[in-house]
Amino acid sequence: MTTENAAGAHHGAPANATEYIQHHLTHLKTADGTINLDTFWISAILGLVFLGVFYMASRRATSGVPGKLQNFVEAVMELVNEVVNSAFHAKSKVIAPLAITIFCWVWLLNAMDFLPVDLLPKLLSYAGVDYLRVVPTADVNHTFGMAFGVMLCIIGFSIKAKGIGGWGKELLTAPFHAHGFMAIVLAPVNFIFQMIELLAKPLSLSLRLFGNMYAGELIFILIALLPWWAQWLLGGPWVIFHILVVTLQAFVFMALTVVYLSLAVEKH
Repeated sequence: MTTENAAGAHHGAPANATEYIQHHLTHLKTADGTINLDTFWISAILGLVFLGVFYMASRRATSGVPGKLQNFVEAVMELVNEVVNSAFHAKSKVIAPLAITIFCWVWLLNAMDFLPVDLLPKLLSYAGVDYLRVVPTADVNHTFGMAFGVMLCIIGFSIKAKGIGGWGKELLTAPFHAHGFMAIVLAPVNFIFQMIELLAKPLSLSLRLFGNMYAGELIFILIALLPWWAQWLLGGPWVIFHILVVTLQAFVFMALTVVYLSLAVEKH
């Protein structure tokens, strides 16, 4: 992980530490600059990896002595099921698969931080790719996209559990309950508070995950600027600590999603 390894094919090696950091924090974009291609393709590939591994485990599953892959998949499913059973008290065929998908996919996205900083950018530079950020969850657009999906699930679960009329009534009558004329007066206030609560959930989800992963990515980049012996001295402990961060952030994103969906199906 040296400065010389960070350069793109057309721009040469960064001249100093500032250029090196800027280079690694620049996305590979479409020609019009509207889509971060590195975030999109890495996320899609890791999603297929998750589906492939779990499909392979299901095909090889046996009631006898399980293999290592089956043991691993069952351990993940038990962990997620414990969270779902403790936090989600309604009946849903969607919540457990959704939670497992979120946990595994977000963990894989976060785990891209374990790759050497210059490895994939250097390899793709030979194909003419100048920039590449390999940690999708360090891209705020991606975390906001996932959180927006969670918000849509919250709305969908609420409408399914309470009906469109029941959900609409809740927007106008909670958290401040009143009767008669006061109910009419407080309806706009309740609606504003409900919208703040609805928007705060995905906002906190996205920024928490983005902040932690962006900070981790930046620390790895700074470590890569150090002499090789210092990289191993500082990078080793940070990698070990970052394993906890990567796993914890995936777990928190999954657990909070389950909690938010549980609140969505419960009446105030």
